[in-house]
Amino acid sequence: MGNVFKLKSHAAMPVAGATNELELLYTCPSSTTTIVLGLILCNVHTSQVNASIKLDSTTNDTEQNQPVMLLNNVPIPAGSSLELLSGGKVVLKVGDKLYIKSSTDATLDAALSIMEST
Repeated sequence: MGNVFKLKSHAAMPVAGATNELELLYTCPSSTTTIVLGLILCNVHTSQVNASIKLDSTTNDTEQNQPVMLLNNVPIPAGSSLELLSGGKVVLKVGDKLYIKSSTDATLDAALSIMEST
């Protein structure tokens, strides 16, 4: 199939009742390698929130990967956006996951630009 550019968007993360809990944004599908080209988080709340992004990668090639934080508790002012991962690319393998967390329910819109290669 080749390379396909995609946008994965999610409004008002995390869902109500999930304050300070990780919510799944993207999972790399089977038989696919994904290149993360960029991620934009927008604070749609009326006050500042703190955002975190977790990469959960347990793939194994020459060594075992471990889950890591790509962003940890970074403040985003009300009505502002934060552009992430635009300068350096992140490679995801089958089953790798990206999670978003906010200090307040339903406050972050997320737009993830990727290229999937099959």
